[in-house]
Formats: sequence, structure tokens, C-alpha cells
Amino acid sequence: MENNQTKNQMWVLTLICGILAIPFYFLHDIIGGANYPGYHWMEQAVSDLTATDAPSFVIASGYVTIYKIFTCICCACLPILMRNKRKSLRIGIYLFSIMQGISAIGYSLFPLTGSGYDGSAQSFIHVYILTILVVLLSIISLIMISIGSFKEKYWLLGIMSIVTLASMFFGVVGSQNAPKEYFGVFERFSTYSVTIYTGVLAVYGFTKRK
Repeated sequence: MENNQTKNQMWVLTLICGILAIPFYFLHDIIGGANYPGYHWMEQAVSDLTATDAPSFVIASGYVTIYKIFTCICCACLPILMRNKRKSLRIGIYLFSIMQGISAIGYSLFPLTGSGYDGSAQSFIHVYILTILVVLLSIISLIMISIGSFKEKYWLLGIMSIVTLASMFFGVVGSQNAPKEYFGVFERFSTYSVTIYTGVLAVYGFTKRK
């Protein structure tokens, strides 16, 4: 009985943190942009708001830090709570959680030193090492989660995993090929989809808990 109660408490914590993370990410974008004179969200990346030389650095970093805390708590609980699911689903959840941890810690340690890409070593790590690693882990984890979801007959989660993966691809391809004045629009397809998907995992895990 005590173990079940503890597990239910962890599910509630996971659910709350997964949901609360979403608005704080949007707030860091909206309020950060409002405190960045001349910022053009359709053209610029979200990470420009937390660049160390950005006027919005302090306020945007505050909101995104809260987002990262909620996300890390959620993703720390998910692998424990999903350990009895099919192997492919478990591996996908583990990789997704690792990706979120790398994203939260890595981007905090190596924020952009200037808007866009200024060629510094710190910005190089942010753009070409952390981002590539995060994207690869996101792709692999979403594929594994979708496979495991269909095996578990979690049809909606499987479909949402594929939709999230497609949204990420759309964002990556679009940001690389679209006119630069629309870079920010496509880039947000990738960042927003992963943010929302974390909440989806928390909600779906809560509703399917055993």
C-alpha cells in the first residue's frame, strides 16, 4: 500500500512538473522578446533571448531556468515510473530524459555569447555540439517511443510521437532552407514541439499508470 502511494505521488509530481514546464517556456519567449528591443521572433532563434549579451538575458534566463527545473524533475521520474513498460518504450523514455538533461545543463553552461552565431568557442559548443547531440537523441528517442507505444497499443501516444518527430524535421529543414527572415518561425517548430511533448508524456503516463 505504501509503495503504491509513493508511486502515485511520483506520478502526480511528474504530471504537475510536465504541465507547468510548458507555460514557463512560452513565457521566456514572450516576455524575453518584449524585453529585447528590436527582437524579431520570426527571424531570430529563441536562444538569442538568453545569449549573454542580450538585453533580455536576465529575465528570459529566469523563466527558462524554472522551465528546466520542472522539465528535469518530470524526466527524472518518467524512467522510474515507466520501467515496467516494453523495452523499446523504456529505452525511448530513457533517451528522451537524457536528452532533456543534456539540453538543460549543457545550454546553461554554454549559452550563446551573442545573438545568432558569433564564432566563439562557447557558441560553437552550443550550436554544433549540444544542438546536434540534442537533435539526434530527440530523433532516436521519439522513434523508440513511437514503436513501443504501438506495441503497448498506446495509439494516441504513438501518433503524437510521430507528429512531434515530423514537426522537428519540418523545423530543422525549414530553418536551414527558408529565407532568413523566417528562420525563427521554423526553429520554433522544433523547440515548441519537444517542450509540449514532455507534457504529453507526463499526462499520458499519468492516465496509463498501473
